[in-house]
Amino acid sequence: MSKCSKWNLLYAPSEVFATKRIKLVILPFWVFIMMLMMTSIASAEGPFVSGATCEPFYPVDKNSPDLIAWATGWEDYSVGSHVDAEWRTPEKALGPAVGDSFDIVSLGRGGQITMTFEKGFGNGDGWDFTVFENAFNDTFLELGWVEVSTDGICFVRFDNVSLTIDDEQGNESIDYTEIHGLAGKYRQGWGTPFDLDDLAYKTDVILGKVNLNRIYYVRIVDIVGDGTYMENRPPGWGENGPIYDPYPTVGSAGFDLDAVGVRYEAKNKAMPGILLLLLGSQD
Repeated sequence: MSKCSKWNLLYAPSEVFATKRIKLVILPFWVFIMMLMMTSIASAEGPFVSGATCEPFYPVDKNSPDLIAWATGWEDYSVGSHVDAEWRTPEKALGPAVGDSFDIVSLGRGGQITMTFEKGFGNGDGWDFTVFENAFNDTFLELGWVEVSTDGICFVRFDNVSLTIDDEQGNESIDYTEIHGLAGKYRQGWGTPFDLDDLAYKTDVILGKVNLNRIYYVRIVDIVGDGTYMENRPPGWGENGPIYDPYPTVGSAGFDLDAVGVRYEAKNKAMPGILLLLLGSQD
């Protein structure tokens, strides 16, 4: 992981949960009223605030000039439950993000889709691609895992953290600053950025099964937000915990994909891990 420092938070995960529970006990009633009213990004206070040490990248505007290409195809659309026919429309995830509530494909509970890129894309400075969901505000966030592949067979998943605690009322309001490495972190029209450098330590990248300079597939997997799906935390950052997001939803359940945009062209070169393996084989 090129940005391992982002995980060096000032407290361990267990302390995060303990701190939150204490707050729920000792804060006066008027504070809870204020918290309910403050739903904008400015009110957020978790460790993954955009632009902070732990979350260096900001949400990407759908009209950003940094975006040079978009998904050109799709495959393996495996829709989960509770999705009406009108939302089973993978073709709507092709091309540029629209940024509304309707031009999307719903994955359903636990569903998934793989978006394809004819010319591929590669690794560059900062974030490399971004995923757009259709959340209508900053707190009703439906989340998904993100995986990439060079050949469409071997995929690697981005590490992720979710510090949301089950509110036992459907988790209809979650704090985006308590989420990292999951698609759907931002409202419609704003993409969640991903940096391919974060995958450099993964075994399949080191072995050359996934070349971060030549990515042709991005898979989005819906997370059922009832706590049965678990995080994939980075090594050394504690045990994986449950992930919560709004649940249950029906009709267009699960992650609603608007688009996937990319920042850099594919590069015709091997990853450093491959070069090291080749050099080692000559000894």
